[in-house]
Order: sequence, then C-alpha cells, then structure tokens
Amino acid sequence: MLLSVIIPTANEADNIGRLVAELRRHDPDHRVEILVVDAASGDGTAEAARSAGATVLLSPKPGRAAQMNHGARHATGDILYFVHADVGIHPGYVTTVRRAVRDGYPAGCYRFRFDSSHPLLRLNSYGTRFEGIMSRGGDQTLFITRALFEELGGFDEHYCIMEDFDIIRRIRRRARFLIVPQDVVVSARKYETNSWLRVQLANLTAFSMFFLKVPPPRIARTYKALLNYR
Repeated sequence: MLLSVIIPTANEADNIGRLVAELRRHDPDHRVEILVVDAASGDGTAEAARSAGATVLLSPKPGRAAQMNHGARHATGDILYFVHADVGIHPGYVTTVRRAVRDGYPAGCYRFRFDSSHPLLRLNSYGTRFEGIMSRGGDQTLFITRALFEELGGFDEHYCIMEDFDIIRRIRRRARFLIVPQDVVVSARKYETNSWLRVQLANLTAFSMFFLKVPPPRIARTYKALLNYR
C-alpha cells in the first residue's frame, strides 16, 4: 500500500523543511510520496519544501480544505495521510498507518502531546485518547484510504475552518475510526501568545457555532478575533 503524505502550507518556511526531513528519515523503504500544497506563501515555504525533497503543488484556491483536496487529486497513494506543517511526526507512522488499514480501520488519527511541559497542556493532551469529536483535530494528523476519501467527496470546501472535524464526523458515520495509541508532537505556539483559558474559550466558541451550523466564514472571523496569532 503506497502512502501519500499531504501537507497544506501557508508561510511555514520555519517548519516545512524539518517536517519533510522527518518524514523521509522515518520512511526506510523510500516509498512514501510527500506532497506540499502551498497557498502562495511569500516566505520561501515552497523552496524550502523542494529543497527537503517534497513535491510542491500550488493550490488554485486558498484554505486548508481546498489545499488538501488538491493534494489528494494529485496523489498516487492508496492511503492519504494529512499532516500539518508544524507537527512532529511519529517515527513509526508508515508501519502504523498501513497496519491500521490492514486491520480494518480505513481512517484514523494519532493522539498528541504539546512541545511544552505546561501542566494544563498535558491535560489537553490526555484528552486526545478519548473518542469524542471535541478531542479530535487536524493537529493529530489524519489517515484515510483513497477509496473512503473519494466516497465521502473529500473535505467540504464550504468549511474555511473546522474542516477536519466535519470530515471525521462524516467518516464515523460510514466506517471504523482508529485513535492510534501513540503521540504526534504539536506546537504550543498558539498558547504562547494567548493564555490557556483564552484558547479554551475560543475553541469552545468555535465548536458551539459549528454544532449550531453557523456559516464557517463567521466562525473563522469570530475565532480569529478571539486570539492573537504569530
């Protein structure tokens, strides 16, 4: 089973080279396809990704959902593995993902831990071992067979935010979903420029609006207004 890793990027020059190098280092058979789908970054993201050994695609539309769908259309793998640029990949990802699919799980994700020892962030990380949709998210990475991805119609590009929660919800209505009992490492940069409580309130607000079917552009505007970004 060929694995295609798809990474949506927007100004991730500081992270993308490291991630591509990690993916290559932990692919002992050199069979993983790595596609970086860039949203016209102005910081050299595309150049850094190419230098590290990835194939770079320019997304015709901005937004993670559109970028990931564009990557999936160009991927050649039987399994699609969607990864954010600032994630620290698990060293056994190739074997683990293939084994999960062979064991009857056509989709799944990892748990995560932050690159921080803050006790409240450790509490957040602990929550990712549970089944609830609010414990999921794109930071945990997502693997899915091409067959199931196409059956679902891919990511819903209506969602300019919360696209990962939407597709996981749709996956669970059709197929078994595995939470891999191992961790990927997630950047704590959002928490470094906002208090833990502020991020939790922003997340709760976004989830509430998502479940109430508020239009995604409004969710995105509200979420960004609640947080400082860097």
